[in-house]
Amino acid sequence: MANTYTQLYFHIVFAVKGRSNLIAANWKDELYKYITGIITNNNQKLMIINGMPNHVHLLIGTKPTCNLSDLVRDIKANSSRWINEKRFVNGKFEWQAGFGAFTVSQSGIKNVIDYIENQEKHHQIKTFKEEYVDFLKAYDIEYKTEYIFTDE
Repeated sequence: MANTYTQLYFHIVFAVKGRSNLIAANWKDELYKYITGIITNNNQKLMIINGMPNHVHLLIGTKPTCNLSDLVRDIKANSSRWINEKRFVNGKFEWQAGFGAFTVSQSGIKNVIDYIENQEKHHQIKTFKEEYVDFLKAYDIEYKTEYIFTDE
């Protein structure tokens, strides 16, 4: 639409099913490139991706026509299929149901990029569960513990 100008940024987090440490160092860069392709093919902009063996963080710039739930569904479905086709893990690889998405202001982008770049450092101090609950609290999101960490 002419004369429509937006800057919409989302910090997205999702985990391996059961938060298992399945993303191995020797293929995580390939996974990140594959996810980058999914985002680009959906006409959105990946600003940074990184994670740990049990979860992934993304900072994405989106257009106003982007349905975030559909985009994350496509990322998870296609990347899990790709991981299984490549046989990177024994058994079936799956992402956990759901995801976290947190809006980011223009002034907050650098902090989020630094945070995502330094995942290994952050997780020397906090577990994924502690990190995720801290995000929910910081964004004042109501949650029930029994639902955010199920194995579904």
